[in-house]
Amino acid sequence: MSSKPELKGRAARLARLLPGATAPGQAARTPFVLLVVLLLGGGLIGLLVLNSALSEGAFKLDDLQKDTKSLTDEEQALQRDVDAYSAPQALQRRARELGMVPGGDPAFLAPDGTVRGVPSPAAAEPAGASRPLVLAPEAMPTAAAPAVSTTPTTTPGR
Repeated sequence: MSSKPELKGRAARLARLLPGATAPGQAARTPFVLLVVLLLGGGLIGLLVLNSALSEGAFKLDDLQKDTKSLTDEEQALQRDVDAYSAPQALQRRARELGMVPGGDPAFLAPDGTVRGVPSPAAAEPAGASRPLVLAPEAMPTAAAPAVSTTPTTTPGR
């Protein structure tokens, strides 16, 4: 008896059509091993690319978080400055520096044109108050009206 079983009929015809009929274990093993190696290599390369993309995204996220923190700190500092400048005491101090004084009692006009209330002039500057060294041009006391020039003035660079 031979070690190889004999095929009959349809099985024999199919066995002749398949490659590697002479050595059934040797020919089919090589493409399978090659396919497995290629799949494993492709998977490893894919994981490497994915890991690199995730690392790059993490670095970008870290940079953006640092930028957000610095911008938030700057916004808070600016908001503190705005709050300090808009506080009532700061506004009153700046108004006094500009030579402003608190107004008197207001008067109101009714829809029919009558005046309601008794207006009073603004109180004069207290005697102990000192004027600032540098004033805005609008706040300068006018002893005599300045001469109005009829020639247009131009500013360089505009």
